[in-house]
Amino acid sequence: MKLGNRFGSIINTIKNGFRRFPIAIAVSTALVIMLIYLIEQYSDLTQNARDTLSRICMILAMGIPLTACINLIFERKEEIKKAHRTLGYIIGAIFLILYYFLFLDEVNWISISKYIGVSIFLYLAFAFIPWIGKREGYESYIIDVLSGFILTMIYSYVLFLGIAIILFTINQLFDVDIPEKFVLYTFIIIGGIFAPSYFLARIPVVEKDNYQKDYPKALKVLLLYIVMPLITVYSAILYAYFLKIIITRNWPQGLVSHLVLWYSIVSVAVIFFITPILKDNRWAEKFRRFFPIFIIPILVMMFIAIGIRINAYGLTENRYYGIVMGLWVTGIMIYFIFNRKLGNIIIPVSLAIVALISVFGPLSSFTVAKFSQNNRLESILERNGMLQGNEIIARSDIPTEDKEEISMILRYFDTNHSLEDVRVLDEGFMITDSNMKAVFGFPFTEKNLTDEGYFYVSTDYNLVNVMDVKEYDYFVNSNALLGGEREIDNLTMSLRDNSIFSITQGDVLLYEKDLKDDIINILEDYELGGKGLQNMLSPEEATIIDENDNVQVKYIITGVNGRYDQINGQYFIYNIECVMLINIK
Repeated sequence: MKLGNRFGSIINTIKNGFRRFPIAIAVSTALVIMLIYLIEQYSDLTQNARDTLSRICMILAMGIPLTACINLIFERKEEIKKAHRTLGYIIGAIFLILYYFLFLDEVNWISISKYIGVSIFLYLAFAFIPWIGKREGYESYIIDVLSGFILTMIYSYVLFLGIAIILFTINQLFDVDIPEKFVLYTFIIIGGIFAPSYFLARIPVVEKDNYQKDYPKALKVLLLYIVMPLITVYSAILYAYFLKIIITRNWPQGLVSHLVLWYSIVSVAVIFFITPILKDNRWAEKFRRFFPIFIIPILVMMFIAIGIRINAYGLTENRYYGIVMGLWVTGIMIYFIFNRKLGNIIIPVSLAIVALISVFGPLSSFTVAKFSQNNRLESILERNGMLQGNEIIARSDIPTEDKEEISMILRYFDTNHSLEDVRVLDEGFMITDSNMKAVFGFPFTEKNLTDEGYFYVSTDYNLVNVMDVKEYDYFVNSNALLGGEREIDNLTMSLRDNSIFSITQGDVLLYEKDLKDDIINILEDYELGGKGLQNMLSPEEATIIDENDNVQVKYIITGVNGRYDQINGQYFIYNIECVMLINIK
């Protein structure tokens, strides 16, 4: 096909996307406009305005799969009147507005978890709505959907890369000085308008009770001769480890549950995708028949590993999600064992239901985790004779380990929920040494600094103390800002809460950044690199570069200390030391 014809084909595909999913693409376009506006006006907006616009962007992002689902529902029955379609979209808009005010009034980890849960439900619903009530070929339909998604990603990447190169070339050859943010805007526009339009246009229209397509040869080779043998070998390794555990009676903790969980989820996906070729391939048929039975003991081992952690530290949200996903995988495998004639639509439907249940209602991760941690706290208090009814009896002579556990549970509630959720505490309780002594009989008790979890990471000072600063206007050591604001020329620099660095000029905020998320990313990479949390970073590993339209800042982290909470899988940063190279544009 000639280049012109190919280009014309892509344009026609995009037009079809607009015709078929006009509301979803309109919502996606609105999101693009809102993101660009937020970036353009960021430095001029108050923090409240930024938060409000960010939440609106999140609602618009949720509106894309929601409106696409509504469109697919009405596509199933062409005789539905236009007024009914309009009513459906109005109901969708009302849902988004109510969600904004009821569940997204503030952005925290609970609201984000619920948002992710609802988004997962909507995207899974988008995958199964066209197939409700139909018979054969669902796997082929999903393969075509995923093929369209991969092709969309490739086209989008190539288009973005091409435009970015064009902008760079114009900048270099003609000295036009095109702002760097135009590259970001290009990415947003391609990702928010071109990609959804092209992808949605490639969603197959299912008009019959079945969907017949030739099975992709490349996928067949990938699954039968690469993925399935790898899964088989991986299963043998896990069985060998399982036998080792039985012999040594040293039950696993931590990592093994994650390894088994992700491996079993991939296995479900493999069985789903090989379903269309079961009749034609004996290896696929044998894998489908025996693997679900073979994996059950490994899943049992995973539940034992998780159970050990729960018995020691109680149930938290992260462990809840691990258990729920493990139960879902186990249920699907049992379904595979006893149901020879597969109806694989149960996989996305059941997973969508699990996603909602896990973040809403009495069985949600938040409700169950709070219940578990309350029971754990009361058990420790009762064991030490500190609980009479709902009244806490202050005692200072309990074991140090129990003091630490009580303190960790209170910190969990204070960090992830609220101290008002602790059943045995009076309203208004705050974690201070005086309050802890008055209520519990001892001050808030941290683990000793030599205990696992505490860390200090530093950078090689010999490399930091000598550096080239000719491209920058100012050199600032964070320690110089601990005493308060510092004025340099007509600029005021401050470091709030030991992590939020800001530069103002008069009453205008030129720049602001919270370093904690970037520091945590560095620590996570550092840990994954197998170096532990006790050695020296190189300046390259500890460098953060950030900029906006007004300021460019290069941070070189010289020291970080804090604690890693193994229960919740979270980093707590206590102190950050860094040098900052600042360039005012």
